[in-house]
Amino acid sequence: MRQIIHHLRKQPEQVKRHILHVSIMVCAVVLGALWIYSLGTNLNSTETQAKIDRDLKPLSALKANLIGGYDSITDTDLNKK
Repeated sequence: MRQIIHHLRKQPEQVKRHILHVSIMVCAVVLGALWIYSLGTNLNSTETQAKIDRDLKPLSALKANLIGGYDSITDTDLNKK
């Protein structure tokens, strides 16, 4: 390991930056893959599915109200003509 570090210290600044950028990209890809994998396992659990259903019920009611309001507006416009 010390030989690798000494070899890297002897490299020009441009090579050091290139190695830094590549290593950051590799770490980002690994972290992203781990995040996506854990997200998939969390979303498949029955507890999470039940929580999502509970959380979306108010939005479903809001959607129904918006659609009903829009329908009532368009119905009155058709009745006037």
